[in-house]
Formats: sequence, C-alpha cells, structure tokens
Amino acid sequence: MAIEMNTFVPAQTPLPQLVSLLQGSVCPRPIAFAATVGADGAVNLSPFSFFNLMGTQPPVVVFAPNHRGRDGSPKHTFLNVQAVPEVSISLVSYDMVQQVSLASCEYAAGVNEFTKAGFTEEASVLIRPPRVRESPVQLECRVLEVRSYGYTNLVICEVVLIHVQEALLDAGGLLQQEKTDWVARMGGDTYTRARAGLFEVPKPNRHLGMGFDALPGAVRNSPVLTGNDLGLLANATALPGAEAVAAAPYLPDPAERHRHAQALLAEGRVDDAWAVLLRT
Repeated sequence: MAIEMNTFVPAQTPLPQLVSLLQGSVCPRPIAFAATVGADGAVNLSPFSFFNLMGTQPPVVVFAPNHRGRDGSPKHTFLNVQAVPEVSISLVSYDMVQQVSLASCEYAAGVNEFTKAGFTEEASVLIRPPRVRESPVQLECRVLEVRSYGYTNLVICEVVLIHVQEALLDAGGLLQQEKTDWVARMGGDTYTRARAGLFEVPKPNRHLGMGFDALPGAVRNSPVLTGNDLGLLANATALPGAEAVAAAPYLPDPAERHRHAQALLAEGRVDDAWAVLLRT
C-alpha cells in the first residue's frame, strides 16, 4: 500500500510552517547553555537548541546563535564570540530547565542572565566566560570559526576542558547514562527528558520575566520551592494585585504556604501561586 507524502519547497513554505516542519522533525536536540563575554567584559548566558557534538579528535561542538527571525538583528552571543572567541557550554538537566528557559528572555545588552535566571557563576580555568555551577557537565571551549549563511550562524568550537559532576562517573571515569536526566528540545513548546519523555515549557515571556533578583527573599530562599518552581515564578512580569492576594487562602505556616504554591505551579497556575505566596 502506497504511503501518501506531502512535499514542501523551503523557499515557498510560510516561515511558521517551515519552522514547525524542521524543528518538529530534526529532534530531539540537545541544549547548549552558552556563556560568553563581550569586549567590555560583560557576561551573557543564553540557551541554544541548534547544537551538537561533531567529533572527538579533536573534540568539536557546533551551536547556532542565529539572527532574530522577526527583524534580522544579531544576538548578543553571536556578537560576543566574535569579540572574544571563547564560550563555556553547560549541559541542561531537568532540574534546571525552567531557569534555562527564563535565561532565553531577550534582556538588554549588559544584563547578566546568571543573575536573572538564578544561576551561579563558576570561574573557568582556561577561558574567560564563566560556567554554570548547577550544570552536571560543563565544557570550556575555544571558538575555531564562525560561519554565517543569511540569518544562520554556526559557531564551531574546540572543547579544551570538560568538567563533570563526580556522582555521574563510574570507578573507571566513564559517564553513567542512567544517572543523567538530560533535557532536549522538540518542536514548539515541547521538550523531552531522559527519564520521563515529553513535557512542555511555555515560551519565555516576550515582555521579560522579572528574574530571580526581583523575587522576595523568603521566596528565593525557600527550602521547599525548587529551581524549576522559582524559574516559573521569576518569569512573571509583575506581582498580582492586592485583590487577588486577598482572595488567596491564608496559610500562616511558611512551609505549608510554599507547598501549596508548589502544587499550583505544577498545574501551571503561576498567578495563583504568587497570590498564595504573598498572602501572609
């Protein structure tokens, strides 16, 4: 029995459909959480799912900080690797994915996404850009070449140092895959994780999330809320108004209040979670 196929010519396919076809087919794609520095020393941190390992002798990875589709403007990462041809690439596990998504907001030049997304800068050994301490595997890379094709930019890098959390290694120094929980990008808002399959992460707020630095101290330092919980809260643009807060249940015990907010976040009810947290 013949299988019917639809055929698309990229140059004649509307861009939203072309993106859906390509990104929904060439997947899952690993995520390069790339830290770079500009000529002025300012640090930038941003995730890219056009990324992969291309060889091991020498170890080469390639990622693509493509120009913005809506206006053709270059991203800060692309400008930085030309000014300072070095990049740290931190790999993304599930327990940091919401913070990584927050870091993809288009903050202004000079804004440090480590601060906005609540990550810790770890000094690199051989390069200037810092690493993400919370990442299980971090690569220090030197840029070999940058190639551009229209809006598409390929950054070709040599890995010069590899940092791996000791708990992931066996006695012989081999990485134990069963101990990882890597996240990869599918199409649209869909991701996949090594241990559990598909899940969704809504695209970052185009109006810019408030960031970790704007979270109240009691929330940011919560012993209950995880990094993913805080990432969802920090992607809000503003706190709920007094009326919404007054309508939220009053839970005097902070731990109970945070657990209730966490349950709301698991249902995607970010505004309600904020109202509960602020009802003190």
